[in-house]
Amino acid sequence: MHYKLVASVALVGALAPAASAHHSFAVFFDETRTVEIEGVVTAYRFTNPHGTIAVDVTNAAGEIEHWRVETTAPVVLRRRGWDRNSLRAGQQVRITGWPARDGKPYLRLQGAFDENGRPVGQAFAEGED
Repeated sequence: MHYKLVASVALVGALAPAASAHHSFAVFFDETRTVEIEGVVTAYRFTNPHGTIAVDVTNAAGEIEHWRVETTAPVVLRRRGWDRNSLRAGQQVRITGWPARDGKPYLRLQGAFDENGRPVGQAFAEGED
């Protein structure tokens, strides 16, 4: 009996970080607006529960803004034609997405395009996970 209790507590403890990392689309992103950014990929993480893309964008004042773009889970990305090598640091991209409600430079991925305007994978629907 003691073993089952210890095992159960360990399992819950192991799953807690993943559960807290997953969040509601509507809480963080404004589904009524779409934003487009262009810049240079500085990092691309193909990880659970959501992948991320870091992009340096030069704003109108000539300053670099560090944007973070959240994707869906890798399993969904794969179904949409993405893989671990879809993007690379130093690559020029154009990304469309739903902006963060708090005004931070943070988007939920809607679509990505390479330096030649070709889509990277397929576009995403609002709140798709």
